[in-house]
Amino acid sequence: MAKLVKPLSPVQVKNAKAKDKPYKLFDGGGLYLEVMPTGAKLWRMKFRQANGKENRLSFGTYPDVSLEQARQRREEARKLKASGLDPAQAKKEEKRIKLDNAANTFEKIARQWHANRLGAWKESTAKDTIRRLEIDIFPQLGALPIGSITHQQMIAALRKIEDRGAHEIARRLKATCARIFSYASQHGIENKNPAADLKDVLKPVQAGHFAAITADELPAFLTAMSNNDVRLYKPTRIALRLMLLLFLRTSELIETPWSEIDLEKGEWIIPWHRMKRGKLAINPDKTDHHVCMSSRAWELLRELHELTGRNKWLFPNQRDHEKPMSNGAILMALKRMGYQNRMTGHGFRALAMSTIKERLNYRHEVVDRQLAHAQKNKVDSAYDRAMFLEERKKMMQDWADYLDAVEKGSNVIRVGFKAA
Repeated sequence: MAKLVKPLSPVQVKNAKAKDKPYKLFDGGGLYLEVMPTGAKLWRMKFRQANGKENRLSFGTYPDVSLEQARQRREEARKLKASGLDPAQAKKEEKRIKLDNAANTFEKIARQWHANRLGAWKESTAKDTIRRLEIDIFPQLGALPIGSITHQQMIAALRKIEDRGAHEIARRLKATCARIFSYASQHGIENKNPAADLKDVLKPVQAGHFAAITADELPAFLTAMSNNDVRLYKPTRIALRLMLLLFLRTSELIETPWSEIDLEKGEWIIPWHRMKRGKLAINPDKTDHHVCMSSRAWELLRELHELTGRNKWLFPNQRDHEKPMSNGAILMALKRMGYQNRMTGHGFRALAMSTIKERLNYRHEVVDRQLAHAQKNKVDSAYDRAMFLEERKKMMQDWADYLDAVEKGSNVIRVGFKAA
């Protein structure tokens, strides 16, 4: 008959003194307190495995673990055993999971997510995404286990970005972080995804337009470009001229390799995957963009080829010729010219759209196709290629002639410029 064990009292546990040898005080159900010669008091539990062998569990030290807490852990172990599980193995697995979770920091998972997305992004998008995380998120959350991050910690990191006035960056990083938390969940790493439901926490971003000068401001702008008082490098000056003449997106211009341009045939075709609309959902036909150009634009390209033609890129980076010019180079050039917050790379597109329609009397559809805006359906896309190409070529020459007349001081600004 099994010997009955009288449960321990809190006073017995507290007053247990060290002896020359370790000894045990039993509480029942396999739980006991082992008192060491050093005075340390260890909670342990004996149990038999399915094969009959005796094993034991450690529940921590007293007083860090109270008598009541030790009994709770004993009951949890007995329930595991009753369900056919080995409590010792279950404890090892729990410890392993905790270690894995601790090792799965936000930065580690974020970099895994980023590496997984590289094939779907443009190089500039990939660089900007990881750079933003490194600047604004990793210093705050990077070292924390992803499963431990709370809403308050996520909000604090985003608030710090808002405090410097970067509301749009805060909004974009919130969305990026939500995707990273979701990526972790899909890989079995539990987390609360504290970025997913922060709908009313961030300050609303006011919708606005990219800074752009008006047609009436063109004479002064063209004069500033021609005089070059701020001593811009010649390739940068050509880049600004081509932005004005062609009104491409900044990345579409500066990330162009010479291989896309045939100077002999006078053709420039940007592959569909390099365009903003280079997504199958928007451009299912994978339509390349024909860059219609004026004779002046071709002259500038031939002049540029003399400077950078041996390089891969039209506009190689000054520090690393293996890379193209950065987006910031155009903004910096405009800033040096005195047009900070008055003109942007996208502003060239807005300027051309409004001026060509109002001053040259071209239809919206023709300008829109030259801007390479995504069409709503396949019929529109086919109409673009079949009907507007020649009209766009004429429009681009008229636009170059108009700019030339403005720069020479013609009264064309006032009287308008009629397109045939």
